[in-house]
Amino acid sequence: MSHSTIRKAVLPVAGLGTRFLPATKAIPKEMLTVVDRPTIQYIVEEAVNSGVKQVILVTSSGKSAIENHFDYSYELESYLEAKGKLKLLEEVRRVTNLIEDIISVRQKKPLGLGHAIYVTRHVVGREPFAVLLGDDLVDSEIPCLKQMIEIFGEFKGPVIAVQRVPKEEIFRYGIVAGEKVGDRIIRVREMKEKPEPGEIDSDLAIIGRYILIPEIYDYLARTKPGVGGEIQLTDALSALKDDYPVYAYEFEGTRYDAGDKFGFMQAVITFALKHPEIGEKVKQFLKEKINNL
Repeated sequence: MSHSTIRKAVLPVAGLGTRFLPATKAIPKEMLTVVDRPTIQYIVEEAVNSGVKQVILVTSSGKSAIENHFDYSYELESYLEAKGKLKLLEEVRRVTNLIEDIISVRQKKPLGLGHAIYVTRHVVGREPFAVLLGDDLVDSEIPCLKQMIEIFGEFKGPVIAVQRVPKEEIFRYGIVAGEKVGDRIIRVREMKEKPEPGEIDSDLAIIGRYILIPEIYDYLARTKPGVGGEIQLTDALSALKDDYPVYAYEFEGTRYDAGDKFGFMQAVITFALKHPEIGEKVKQFLKEKINNL
């Protein structure tokens, strides 16, 4: 198997973004900007930089701004060209040209992540694919998904990105436990979505990056609603692992939960400090602020 085996990436963007109200009342949370790009663009860039050729957005009503963002805008481009704003024009064109093949699939009811993935079955077909969640921004040297594709190429089984979390935060995540089979790689023995204290002995939390095999659709079809009355991907993966080896990978990099106010601010500050145009200014500003605290 070559590393380019993952051609398709599913991006579930149907959520309502209630944690960010009122900001998300009229715009999708995926369009909130981290410095000068919406969070969804960071996710699509990660997919593209990992070799993905087709992005499948799972949307709901009121999300057309996301599709428009990656589409061609004749008026905007003509305006920028006429005004001689060529650097901005180049940046706008870069977004349009980021990925040629972008498809939207509707999730008509908010029945959870498992269901959001299930509605893509006809578009994905019978090939392995990636899932990237818009809330998780990963700052890393090598794109998180690219690291996972390497692991997939080696182990030939589904790969779940995990990171260690403080004990008191375990109840917020899907948690995995298992045996170490390589550097930062665990063969999953058990998985629990949002476990109660003492339900699972592990601090490895699933974050929003997966490489899945097409068989997952068969398991999702049989998965009953779980935590929160939703079809949980973790439950389907838990059933799948009894028949196919599933691996958890502790990726290299820092993940920010951009779906949470504090996590979002951490991401903004981190990416602002790296920004070629404003990085230095931001650093000076933060130093002054800190001195005044």
